[in-house]
Amino acid sequence: MTIAKVMIVDDSAVARQVISGMLSKDRSINVIAAVADPVFAMQRMQLDWPDVIVLDIEMPRMDGITFLKKIMSERPTPVVICSSLTVKGAAATMQALAAGAVAIVGKPKTGVRNFLLDASTDLLEAVKAASYANVQNLHPGLAEQSPVSREIAAAVVAIGTSTGGTQALEVILSALPRASPGIVVVQHMPERFTGAFSRRLDGICQIDVKEAQDNDCVRPGSALIAPGGKQMTLKRSGALYYVEVRKGPPVNRHCPSVDVLFRSVAKCAGSSALGIIMTGMGDDGARGLLKMHQAGARTVAQDESTCVVFGMPKEAIDRGAVDVVLPLPRIASGILQRVPAIAGPRTAEGGG
Repeated sequence: MTIAKVMIVDDSAVARQVISGMLSKDRSINVIAAVADPVFAMQRMQLDWPDVIVLDIEMPRMDGITFLKKIMSERPTPVVICSSLTVKGAAATMQALAAGAVAIVGKPKTGVRNFLLDASTDLLEAVKAASYANVQNLHPGLAEQSPVSREIAAAVVAIGTSTGGTQALEVILSALPRASPGIVVVQHMPERFTGAFSRRLDGICQIDVKEAQDNDCVRPGSALIAPGGKQMTLKRSGALYYVEVRKGPPVNRHCPSVDVLFRSVAKCAGSSALGIIMTGMGDDGARGLLKMHQAGARTVAQDESTCVVFGMPKEAIDRGAVDVVLPLPRIASGILQRVPAIAGPRTAEGGG
């Protein structure tokens, strides 16, 4: 069994104690240090470099973003951000993801001990996923461009991703033109962070990107991101598609769950849909993508060479759910080329 060396960097003594104690219970993790700020961390890292760093953002002497950028420029290392559940914290976390963090776990300003104990499973899974991450794939470069088909606006594209997915989604969505099909996305991310993530993407994409709300229409030239802490499903009303966003139990330990979205797309859109499963730990989405495949949808998996973690795509491939495997830079052009031009329900032409 491979043992992952983990360092915790957080100015809260309570957070250091709780996170260290929780992670140390897992036999696959060795907490080699728990320090109060990045300056202490850099001193310790000269003696023993960690496989994964659990990092707070707001700290004295050096903030977490500066520390993260320094690490990624000198010796890229998987970093899990443990950040405040505030508007300011969410915005800073988006900077951290852009700088190369592989996962985020939120924490409140108060009640940290109880919250971290309640969120121990999420944090443990994030650290384990990070230990498998290929951080060289966090900045994969630009997507290939492709001419736009006249037929694509009749289809729905469903995308599911997890660890490394924020960077992968940026590559894909920022490459799509306004004349793109309606897109629905599940990215495993805690509550309150998906809004900031959606706004960031909206600012850099030609298509409109927003955090989904209940009854939002799925329309060409737009992408709806499932909100953290809620399940999102595709629904149909006459000739139009829309999303239902509801509180619900985790599925495959996730809320939102890729499987929940994909199963609903298989049911409502069938052969008019395109399903894409990308980088992430675990198997969420594999069963749902198989349902889409069986319903006649075109299905795509991101290839191993460009994944940060080749978990979810591998599971889908192994189940026979995937029609074609593509490297990340080719997925955007694959959306425009491969969406089936099949008559059926249309995505809304108007606003959501």
